[in-house]
Amino acid sequence: MENAPQIEANLYYCFETSWKNFTLSDLEEATDNFSHENLIGEGGYSEVYKGNLEDGQLIAVKRLIRGTPEEMTTDYLSELGILAHVNHPNIVGVIGYGVEGGMHLVLPLSPNGCLSSLLKGKREKLTWRRRYNIALGIASGISYLHEGCRRRIIHRDIKSANILLTEDFEPQISDFGLAKWLPDQWAHLTVSHLKFFMHGTVDEKTDVYAFGVLLLELISGRSALDESHNSVVMWAKPLLKSITEVVDPLLDGIYDWDQFSRMVMVASLCIHQDSTERPQMSQVVRMLKGDESILQGKKKFQKRPALRRTYPL
Repeated sequence: MENAPQIEANLYYCFETSWKNFTLSDLEEATDNFSHENLIGEGGYSEVYKGNLEDGQLIAVKRLIRGTPEEMTTDYLSELGILAHVNHPNIVGVIGYGVEGGMHLVLPLSPNGCLSSLLKGKREKLTWRRRYNIALGIASGISYLHEGCRRRIIHRDIKSANILLTEDFEPQISDFGLAKWLPDQWAHLTVSHLKFFMHGTVDEKTDVYAFGVLLLELISGRSALDESHNSVVMWAKPLLKSITEVVDPLLDGIYDWDQFSRMVMVASLCIHQDSTERPQMSQVVRMLKGDESILQGKKKFQKRPALRRTYPL
């Protein structure tokens, strides 16, 4: 591509020296020439292929496919720039990049795919212990982006399809194509002072709402939108006061009541219509862990004994 030297110059000065620069032939060999059989994901602006490097390492190759050259270059550099600033076990890592013949991002392949695929087809793998740990890991990752990173970040696309699962079902937040930096002065401003940030109405509470939707998906086993485009939020809201009605029947009553009631409570707070009433993600992490000092100030649910409280492997 014509602007490859310019991109490589930016990569040299801005990004991690440990990242490998892949040639187009490297990526074609790894993905069997981007074979359709290796296509594992497709979004509005990119495709993701599984691949295998010469040393046997399994990879996922994200290739930008839509947009003007200027838009694609800007988005590509923005995503790589953000990923260069993050370092957290619940954020996807980067192996390398490639700018020959297109713009590519090379990531480790997640053995258990994305959370969305499991919710749609293999929920039996999502035992209660795994669901709770996935929720806590995602919350920790978002909290890091919002408050713990060197430069604070809004992800803007938190959803089950962008949560990858390692061999041990550890969640990793991926796809930073829509992510934006939070201004340094953000802490001194209110949401009403900044209605629009970059593209549309955006603040960190949009990620909080999206996390609330994810919690409802994990609890109920339902997708955010079903095939009839019915929302899990609209389905769950009337049931949140009688919370056992929202639990996934596939769990067959096998879940930890305390963890379950905390997850439901946090979900209800995160999807609050008024964004200023939604908690910060650091508070969410503490609530999910059962921090009594913060739970006392939040809405509590009546506790009833669970039928069973075992953890199948």
